[in-house]
Amino acid sequence: MVGIIPAIIINWVALFSYKEDMINQELESIQKQCTLLVDVLEKADYFSVDGHVESPWEISNCITLMQSLYNERIIFTKGMNLLYDSFQKESAGIVTNKIRGTIQDTLSKKDTKLFLKSYKKKDKVILKEEKALKIIIPFYKESYSLEETGFIYVIADTKEILSNYQKIKEKVMTISCILIALILAVTFFYSGFVVKPLKELIQYIEKITDGFLGEKVSIKSYVEVEDVVDSINHMTTKLETLESSRQEFVSNVSHELKTPITSIKVLADSLLQQEDAPAELYREFLTDITDEIERENKIITDLLSLVKLDKTSGELNIDTININELLEQILRRIKPIAAERNIELVFESYRPVLAEVDEVKLSLAVNNLIENAVKYNFDDGWVRVSLNADHKFFYIKVSDSGVGIPEDEQENVFERFYRVDKARSRETGGTGLGLSITRNAILMHRGAIKIYSKEKEGTTFTVRIPLNHVRKNEN
Repeated sequence: MVGIIPAIIINWVALFSYKEDMINQELESIQKQCTLLVDVLEKADYFSVDGHVESPWEISNCITLMQSLYNERIIFTKGMNLLYDSFQKESAGIVTNKIRGTIQDTLSKKDTKLFLKSYKKKDKVILKEEKALKIIIPFYKESYSLEETGFIYVIADTKEILSNYQKIKEKVMTISCILIALILAVTFFYSGFVVKPLKELIQYIEKITDGFLGEKVSIKSYVEVEDVVDSINHMTTKLETLESSRQEFVSNVSHELKTPITSIKVLADSLLQQEDAPAELYREFLTDITDEIERENKIITDLLSLVKLDKTSGELNIDTININELLEQILRRIKPIAAERNIELVFESYRPVLAEVDEVKLSLAVNNLIENAVKYNFDDGWVRVSLNADHKFFYIKVSDSGVGIPEDEQENVFERFYRVDKARSRETGGTGLGLSITRNAILMHRGAIKIYSKEKEGTTFTVRIPLNHVRKNEN
């Protein structure tokens, strides 16, 4: 359609322009011949009052030449009176200024109306019709009255022009049909070339729908299709990673929930096997069982928090909060824990910050960061928390002098149940879900979190969150 429609429009415009040019050229040529005829009539004093005409043969020759060239009808009038009409047999070859009737008796109503237009204005009139060209030229002197003014009325046939135009039109239409057929043929074969890689792509997408995520598609085609293929391969890689993460998460949850229960069963079985166990042993075993139950409860609580944070940001309870006061409250809660190991807590606020956030979820995220900074720190160490802001975001930085995280482990710390040092995590009561919860809470606020750490030198987490809450559909 892109090729055919413009081609048809161009052909019609070209044909119309050609026809107009042919008519205009014919009209221009006739006007030149009329000018020559006027000169001859003036020399012959054809419209004179005394009725004497000089050189009538020269006028006849001029008229004969014009008729042979253009198949014209030539009429001379004096005022409204007819002097000569080349279509009247009795005046053929006789060019005198003898009156032969009126213009109304000779011409049709339409032609008479056109003549009257020139007659009243004493001005040249030109009319281009489908089958004829009509020219009226007044011939007068200042001494002539309107009734004495001469007029030359030329009606030229356009049959020859229309005939030539029709022949050219037929040739153009034939060529156009051939071009349209070629365009359709090329389009048919080219569409097959274009659609082929898309069909292969559809088949591959159907395989993905059936669950075959491991297969990678390789289609060599035009750049746009290859870009789509790369995007789909990237998507399937993400889906594979997500599926693997989901399976690993289920496995980890099962393991983490099963471990405390296994410990409780072992402890209970040990007590049951000892019929005369002392009260001190019962107390010790029951204390261990209570610890395992507490650990199980903490895992379930963290899992519930994680599930809540996985929901859409529409469930955020946004309010304008003083971030400085929020951080001070969190530090006051954690300060007794830090004091037990003589860890210094320092808060640096560079300016007052008011932001639109969910206070509960943000508190949970920051609380996890500061608690981890205390838990995975050395005795007599330090934890520094700073708050800053610009015109668009506020920034929270939590730094510690703790054990640090190996560089190859830093990308995984936000994964669920991931622990750098599992033994130390169990000692500190960690579930491996804290940083995952923190990251989800920050992402719900359209923020970002980054980690900078060096083993045995400490860790720094930087958090960036918009001052004004950005909804999902505005992002």
